[in-house]
Amino acid sequence: MTGTYINVAAVAAGSVAGALIGSRLPERVRETVMHVIGLFTIVLGTDMALKSEQPLVFLISLILGGLLGEAIGLEKGIEWLGARAERLLAPRGRSAAGEGRFATGFVSSSVLFCVGPITLLGCLQDGLGQGFEILAVKSTLDGISSIALASIFGWGVALSTVTVLTLQGGLTLSARALEPFLGAPAVQNELFATGGVLMLGLGLRLLELKRIRVANLLPALALAPLLYRLAAAYGWIAP
Repeated sequence: MTGTYINVAAVAAGSVAGALIGSRLPERVRETVMHVIGLFTIVLGTDMALKSEQPLVFLISLILGGLLGEAIGLEKGIEWLGARAERLLAPRGRSAAGEGRFATGFVSSSVLFCVGPITLLGCLQDGLGQGFEILAVKSTLDGISSIALASIFGWGVALSTVTVLTLQGGLTLSARALEPFLGAPAVQNELFATGGVLMLGLGLRLLELKRIRVANLLPALALAPLLYRLAAAYGWIAP
């Protein structure tokens, strides 16, 4: 869990720094920073999505995952949690727009920090006792990103530390059990490709081009390796 603790500390420190300096930055500077993060997220997501060797598997995973996410209302639930935290933590009199930024910061940073190959590989490395170098690198990147995000969205980014701790901590503690299931490169390719599509959706959202309900696609991350294993077991695809 050492790598996860470092990651949480980096995001927390970056969020505090960004939230404190955000109001001092000119609007044009904050807008440019957001554009850079959005464009970088799209480039990263595209690179991840192109890793798929079985496009049909990750397409079906995204469709089924999206339907499941819509059915249980993941996006609404996460936004409700962000708005609830805003009402509890923020000063009274905060505008509705402020609440929206808080929730958006929470959702956006949670997806950005927790979806991607470096998260899975880092957690497997740490959980299997092979060190935490990957998560240390990720912590540096997340810390820098949290400064930029918090300068725009405020304290909602800091709440993503709960997501990082819960998800990465769970993956790290489950590493030995997950290794046989997720350890194969072919399985990881479909998982990363699915995550790449989520990153693309997040990038479009950060650029305010389209408000894609990215959180509702999160179940696809669990479905992608499962569907790949099932398809390979029944001979529908080459393992």
